[in-house]
Amino acid sequence: MKEIILAKYGEIILKGGNRGKFENVLLNNIRNSLKNVAEFKMRLAQAAIYIDVFDESKKDIVVERLSKIFGIVSITRAAAAEKDIEDIKRVAVEYLKDDLTAGTKFKVEARRSDKGFPLKSPDICTEVGGYIDDCFPDITVDVHNPDKTVRVEVRDFGAYIYCEENKIQGQGGMPIGTGSKALLLLSGGIDSPVAGHMMSKRGVEIEAVNFFSYPYTSERAKEKVIELASILARYTSKVNLYIVPFTEIQLQIRDKCPEEHLTLVMRRFMMRIAERIARANKSVALVTGESAGQVASQTLAALDVTNAVVDMPVLQPLIGMDKNEIIERSIAIGAYETSILPYEDCCTVFTPKHPTTNPARAKIEKSEGQLDVEALIEDALAGVEKIEVLPGV
Repeated sequence: MKEIILAKYGEIILKGGNRGKFENVLLNNIRNSLKNVAEFKMRLAQAAIYIDVFDESKKDIVVERLSKIFGIVSITRAAAAEKDIEDIKRVAVEYLKDDLTAGTKFKVEARRSDKGFPLKSPDICTEVGGYIDDCFPDITVDVHNPDKTVRVEVRDFGAYIYCEENKIQGQGGMPIGTGSKALLLLSGGIDSPVAGHMMSKRGVEIEAVNFFSYPYTSERAKEKVIELASILARYTSKVNLYIVPFTEIQLQIRDKCPEEHLTLVMRRFMMRIAERIARANKSVALVTGESAGQVASQTLAALDVTNAVVDMPVLQPLIGMDKNEIIERSIAIGAYETSILPYEDCCTVFTPKHPTTNPARAKIEKSEGQLDVEALIEDALAGVEKIEVLPGV
């Protein structure tokens, strides 16, 4: 009996005449994800990808890798059978014997895309269901409330049997590389990795920038950000991370600007620097982790002041989410435990006691007038460190 891995995609189906381009990107992403994992071959047909892994011991890691690839909505193992009803029945009983234990209620659902197959879908269900019922006297048929659903797919190139309840949920969304490229402002907190994951789900290739204020932020803080980038890379294959030396800028802001303006002036510098890095590396947008009103620098007035200094789209996928929703997503993508490690990032350095929550743009610009903005930006850009971050374990 031969077992394959069946990966199904969803939203790509809606792409009409461009569907083939999206499918090719998805197939290429699968190849890149699995190239150092296992030898395999793939077949794409009717919104499904059939993956034959040559080494049985590698199938678990292949399934795990597929579950991280954007564009795939579900993954399951399935047994292959000949397009013969007797072989389908035999394989179904052999393959599903561990699922159909005593007391199990089951039903059979069939899909016959090969219209040349002599039995129609209801007939396949009757034949397979009756044979399973005969072979397992301690189970019962229940088409309304089954514990297990046996699925039979008869395709042009073969028949496949699997248990619906063994299906693993995929990431969904669109394949990475179909939605241009954007630069994520990646802090050491909970929000920004979630924002990066959400934009990646829309097919956007993500690079990241982090602002590092040594010695006010430690090397452990830098390592934490690299680890967060490696968690994102599990879903994107890699993340180019740009580390920007930010100490001198923060010291200048602290010494020359009103205390209540420190955070906003700092964030305006971040946005300017991020835009320069983005344009130099062909990103077409910035991505940030703001949630409206979560902190003083994320009021609508503050966001207006912050975003006013750049001339490219600023994508904020968390803007309408509350903290609990963000934490749930952080846990789901595996970033939360790293995000809460107690190594502070530069946003917590020189934090004002009473930051302004309803800033006037003119006042912030006046505060910035005390600084040589362009010289500070150029000095920071000259010290940028680029790190290619690969997927973490």
